[in-house]
Amino acid sequence: MTENPLDLPPECWELIFNSLNDQSHFESLSLVSHRFLSITNYLRNSLKLTDPSTPFLPQLFNRFQNLKKIDLSEFQGDPNSILYLISRSGLDLESLDISNLKSFPFMGLKELGTKMKNLKELNCSKKFSFRDSDLIAIAETCEFLEVLDISYPDNDSSFLPQEFQNIQPFSFYITDSGIEALSMKLKRLKRINLSGNFFITDKSLMFLSSNLVLLREILIRDCDFITQSGISFAMRNSPNLVSISVNGIGIPTIDSCFKESFAYARGLCEIDLSNSFISDELLRLLGEACLPLKKLVLSHCYNFTLAGISFLLSKYQSLEHLNLKAANFLEDESMIDLSKFLTSLNFIDLGFCAKLTNSTFFTILRECPLLSEIKMETTNLGLDDFTTPLVINPQVKSLHLARNGNLSDEFLKKLAVLCPNLEVIDLSHCLGITEEGIGEILKSCCEIKCLEIKRCRAVFDLGIDLELPKLEVLQASGSALNDHALKMIANTCSRILHLDLDNCLNVTTSGVKEVVEHCRTLREINLRWCDEVNVDIVAWMVFSRPSLRKIIPPCGFAPTESQKNFFLRHGCLVYLYLGSKKLALRLDVKDLVMHSATE
Repeated sequence: MTENPLDLPPECWELIFNSLNDQSHFESLSLVSHRFLSITNYLRNSLKLTDPSTPFLPQLFNRFQNLKKIDLSEFQGDPNSILYLISRSGLDLESLDISNLKSFPFMGLKELGTKMKNLKELNCSKKFSFRDSDLIAIAETCEFLEVLDISYPDNDSSFLPQEFQNIQPFSFYITDSGIEALSMKLKRLKRINLSGNFFITDKSLMFLSSNLVLLREILIRDCDFITQSGISFAMRNSPNLVSISVNGIGIPTIDSCFKESFAYARGLCEIDLSNSFISDELLRLLGEACLPLKKLVLSHCYNFTLAGISFLLSKYQSLEHLNLKAANFLEDESMIDLSKFLTSLNFIDLGFCAKLTNSTFFTILRECPLLSEIKMETTNLGLDDFTTPLVINPQVKSLHLARNGNLSDEFLKKLAVLCPNLEVIDLSHCLGITEEGIGEILKSCCEIKCLEIKRCRAVFDLGIDLELPKLEVLQASGSALNDHALKMIANTCSRILHLDLDNCLNVTTSGVKEVVEHCRTLREINLRWCDEVNVDIVAWMVFSRPSLRKIIPPCGFAPTESQKNFFLRHGCLVYLYLGSKKLALRLDVKDLVMHSATE
């Protein structure tokens, strides 16, 4: 008797489903059987809510009882009401995102804080008019927080009502007083992002370092009144500090106290000094500190030389993440010398290093056997011959090579052989490549999931007529893709999820229909500025392809009321552009409950 392959124990199916990279795949699985529906409901741990149709949310929470993370960053309704519902849902949340909200949901957060004792992460970034009283409310209601993001508040006072604009100048901002109150309450805090809070000073870092013994990560970018003295204090007085991210350091000079502070931060694994005026002396002191350094970011830093970075890298040959973006002194010869220190790297960013050519790319492929992601955007890739010894690197999964005007099909052919396990490649704005080179990449790299060819004006199709079962994302805005290319995509890309055709002037209604009819998993499509695509196709798309969740239609689309209701019933977001503003006909939560759409 033949056994039914679906009769595996639930634990086996859970392992299989959890191996998927994206929980959006759960939707199609949930339609297979009641058993798969039950398993995917149990496994879903995150949910993003946008629609204010709160009467149906209790059913939604009852369906997904193991939710650990809820994202309200695009929620359009009353945040207090939704937080009340979440607090009474019986869920055991660990992470909540309330960024981008126009007001602070004090009452809702207070209610949720009394029920959700395991809430460890809270994101309040980019919130309008964030102030000290909001911080105190967070400290009093979410005392078990370990991660807090209060970065880049939107405190433009010109948008405040007239009656508030003359009230105390700092009453609508976060200040040292708010940070002090926070540090006295949140004793379990391990990571805090203060970036973009313009009115905090060194006192804030002193409060955090003195009161939060468990603090491990501090992000303080774009804080104008934070000085080297405050950063030095934090590094010297935070015994568990493993990561620090700052920018704009060293203007005009770096003081001795800051230079010596690295010797006290014995546990630092990650250092980000982007956009700073650093010196070889600082790099030497950093090298002599003998830190357990794994990540170093010197993006757009200046005043250091090859000698300084060479000394530093020689001391940290176990470094895994290196960002030297815009280090303009780097040349191919210097990268050959540096590469012998980079054998442990899994990430490198050499973008905007204009003197680097093919030689550097092939050198790091050969000398860095663990490298999984390379960024060399806006360099001189494509120049130089191929005399450098070539070695296959099966570890490389992601390449970002956008804006290399000299990049050629010949280079892509070499690349296809040397990186056979490539999953993500960005070739946007590479004007010298054609479908011939793209075809070689797709033919040799069978694991490709994401292909970006934005503004590649000489790419008319994908250059291959073979099945591409792994391709999920195609970003082709502004390219020369035509209906022939869309027919090719329809026939070969059975699992494509996201298709961006913005400003593809050669695409017509016929080609779009081919894709919508044959790509059964398609979730998002962008047709903005596709002037040859009839706006009347939108309703047909929603009806014909139930998997669609987001459509950006051609310009000029103006739905009737009956069409709006139709889109909502089918659970599809249709974006409308009014001038420079983008609006959306949002997903109806009722449909989310009744069907198996879970995003």
